[in-house]
Formats: sequence, C-alpha cells, structure tokens
Amino acid sequence: MLAVAAFAEQTATIDLGTSRAGQSLARSLSLGSGTGAGKADRVFSDRRTLAASATEDLDLAGSLVDAFGATITFARVKGIVIAAAAGNSNNVVVGAASSNPWATLLGATHTLTLRPGAFVAVGTGAADATGYAVTASTGDLLKVANSGGGSSVTYDIHIIGCSA
Repeated sequence: MLAVAAFAEQTATIDLGTSRAGQSLARSLSLGSGTGAGKADRVFSDRRTLAASATEDLDLAGSLVDAFGATITFARVKGIVIAAAAGNSNNVVVGAASSNPWATLLGATHTLTLRPGAFVAVGTGAADATGYAVTASTGDLLKVANSGGGSSVTYDIHIIGCSA
C-alpha cells in the first residue's frame, strides 16, 4: 500500500474568537499480487548513503535486490517514495542519468531536488495497468546524486512495480 495525506488549517482572529478553515487531500493505492491493473509483484526498499559529490545509477531492470536476495527486474513502476534524511547537509538530486535514463517519470534530463528531510511520493491509479514503463538496457537507470562536497547524504527509497 502507498498512502499520502496532507492537512492544513488556516486560522484568523475574528471579533468573537477564531475562524478556522481545514483543508485536506489524501490518496492511497492498494495493490494486489500480479502484473495487471491494480497489481504489483516487485518491491525494492533500501536506505542508501552517497559520499560527498557522489552519484549512483539504480538499474531498475536487473541489478536491484529484494528483501529475500533475489534480483529484481521492473517492467513498470506503480509507486515510488524517496526520502532524504533530515540530518543531511546536502541535497539529494534524483533523475537525469547520463545514459539509459528511466525517463517515463521525470523525462530524460529533468531532476528533482530533495532538501534535507524532504520526500516525494508518486503512485499510479489502481486502474492503471501501464504505470511508469521501464525499458531494459535503454531506459532503466534512475540516477541519485549528492548535490555537493564536504559530507555524505543518506536517503530511503521504496519502489513498487511489476515484472511484466
């Protein structure tokens, strides 16, 4: 299951007390086992650390390992969460691998910057059988980079998807 919720409350002082306006948005995705719409059969989850100024390319089709030690090949991604550690001094930059970039989420050259403590979550709709396609050997690398020198960065990543 992938779930995201946001709630904010605006307040204002009025003549007879305080006026409040609550606003919320929540989405969740619960997937069954399999490869079709509303289903997933692969999960990668890890806490990773990059040295100062370092980068890594996560190969979504052939080098990631699941919790049981099996190599994972994603054909489609249905959900992804990336969270930068609050204690980082530098940012975590996601996207724009120099070769074979996984482009269906951010495009081939775009990046997403996660400041210390920041996170991003993306999920497909339950009826979406396609998700974010991964093309083995030509469109399967998710680049993650430490934005600067001087210190390492740590980030958590959780990817849910399908093998076919």
